[in-house]
Amino acid sequence: MATAPSDAGRDHAGEPAKFPLVLGLDTFGDVTHDDDDRPLSHAQTIRNLVEQGVLADQVGVDFFGIGEHHTDDFPLSAADVVLAAIAARTTRIRVGSAVTVLSSDDPVRVFQRYSTLDAISGGRAEVVLGRGSSIDSFPLFGYDLADYEDLFEEKANLFAELLKGGPVTWHGKTRASLSNQDVVPHTESGPFPAWIGVGGSPQSVIRAARYGFSLMLAIIGGSPARFAPFSQLFRQALESFGRAPLPVGVHSPGHVAVTDEKARDEFWPRYLEVIRHVSKTRGFAIPTKESFMYEIGPRGALYVGSPETVAGEDRRQSHRSRREPLRLEIRHGRAVA
Repeated sequence: MATAPSDAGRDHAGEPAKFPLVLGLDTFGDVTHDDDDRPLSHAQTIRNLVEQGVLADQVGVDFFGIGEHHTDDFPLSAADVVLAAIAARTTRIRVGSAVTVLSSDDPVRVFQRYSTLDAISGGRAEVVLGRGSSIDSFPLFGYDLADYEDLFEEKANLFAELLKGGPVTWHGKTRASLSNQDVVPHTESGPFPAWIGVGGSPQSVIRAARYGFSLMLAIIGGSPARFAPFSQLFRQALESFGRAPLPVGVHSPGHVAVTDEKARDEFWPRYLEVIRHVSKTRGFAIPTKESFMYEIGPRGALYVGSPETVAGEDRRQSHRSRREPLRLEIRHGRAVA
């Protein structure tokens, strides 16, 4: 997925505004393995990721996103630097985070880094802000998980003020106050697109609408249909806050191969490996082959199959839930490197 906010309002029948259907690829920069099953270095993994972003631009993908993590198997702790390297070698594709853990970062520094990326890319930067479903950054940067909600609420509020441009005056408890502060670099053509990533919290949906962020739904398992009410809530909240319509995007895991069978055979071992690993800290249920087959079916959250199959699922899901942009999370490693 990735789309800039549209100027569209409502059509003559009073239907919600339409936004372009666009396709993006997101990655956490998984450490990949060579032909002898030996893990590559973090440095080589990062260099490979730059090449993948360049290739995505060449084949016509609309957006390339990198998610922030701070672990040995996901070493992309400075996504904006990697995105800048991709931006310098491309001319069309939009680049951004997927996500940036705003709770454990400084909103001013995040704004400065992504406005710099926007300058390097010629106006192609985006950012997805998240509370941190993976909490590795909290102890790393000295934040208390007891402040989880307060940190994100205050920092999202400040980031919204920064996007308006011009000097900022802001007071809060989680960082130093600002008084008529000019924050540079200034963006060249207005604010870059900013989203809030949501995994299932209605309060987060309302927060996105209140501050004027677009909404990114992280659907990594189960029926996507259960997220349709969040799209409706977001539209209603925007109206109640007197804001124009904004896009709603979907982030889901996926894998594309020449045939459906090849895609399933390649993706299943890696999918199982990743879920087993993250379940140790996040409590995910270990998938069975039966549950996996359900997830890649018409009612599941995984986009796995041939290009024709995945494109068909994309159209169906978008029509069913009225969600326009789509980002597929691409995974690497032993099975699909």
